Amino acid sequence: MDNGATGRIPDREVEGFLALLATRRAPRTVDAYRRDLAHLTDFLGASPSTAGTEDLERYVAELRAAGLSASTIARRVAAVRSFFRHQQLLGAREDNPGAELDLPRRRRKLPRTLSPGEAERLIDAAAGTQPRDLRNLALVELLYGAGLRVSEAVSLDKGGVDLDERLVRCVGKGSKERIVPIGRRAAEALRRYLARGRPHLDRRHRPELFLNAQGGPLTRAGAFLILRRLAAKAGLEPERIHPHLLRHSFATHLLEGGADLRSVQEMLGHADLSTTELYTHVSDRRRRELYYQAHPHAHRREVSQRNARSKRNEQ
Repeated sequence: MDNGATGRIPDREVEGFLALLATRRAPRTVDAYRRDLAHLTDFLGASPSTAGTEDLERYVAELRAAGLSASTIARRVAAVRSFFRHQQLLGAREDNPGAELDLPRRRRKLPRTLSPGEAERLIDAAAGTQPRDLRNLALVELLYGAGLRVSEAVSLDKGGVDLDERLVRCVGKGSKERIVPIGRRAAEALRRYLARGRPHLDRRHRPELFLNAQGGPLTRAGAFLILRRLAAKAGLEPERIHPHLLRHSFATHLLEGGADLRSVQEMLGHADLSTTELYTHVSDRRRRELYYQAHPHAHRREVSQRNARSKRNEQ
């Protein structure tokens, strides 16, 4: 917020906090914190440094009453808490009145997935005998067959894949290594790529498993582009297809096939089981949709409800 434009006298304590923040955070983050603290100043009619817990509870209640989203409220409270932590470090106050605020829960969006049929269409679109075709098929089979993040897939070295044991050794978030099994089709696609595709791309003697047309390592952007092109060829919506969608599909299809949650968590490399549990909700939703589409009683009930609504509208 431009203090000169509003006529507000700059708050020395807020400005000192923002100046220190600017040495550690991006300018966009600093600007967001400036706006959030200015909003709190307007609400209080005084410096945020004068606020107590009750003041902040009334502030959060006001934000809720204004209909702001849970994520927006959480962001504004994060700015307030950070400001008071700064005050504590300076010795300006002993408490952080924002620490115990009760925030609305954020709704976690369910991950989108491909159906098994759509996944097969995407894989079939990668068929071919040219080196890049063999690479593309191996990439898609690995993303879908092992649930790798795109960053994990493009950073794999040749030695990270054991085709005899059908295992992939990858390094995920936090530099944590995990071993993921791969299916026969993924192993065969990788074997063909390594034997007949990669040697034609490897002009620079790189260690990476996946190479681009110039012989350099395949990038995340390159992987995105490959999937978009395959999606268009498969008759899918290119803008909805991305590498993480295959990871979501991998997890959902495993759970639908009877895999236990802990095993899927380990294969995905999730630190928190609650992250993996999201996929059970996707599976439950899909089962309900299939039931209502396929079961004759469910279908008749749906039709009868539509007919009843139609009759009410005519009356």
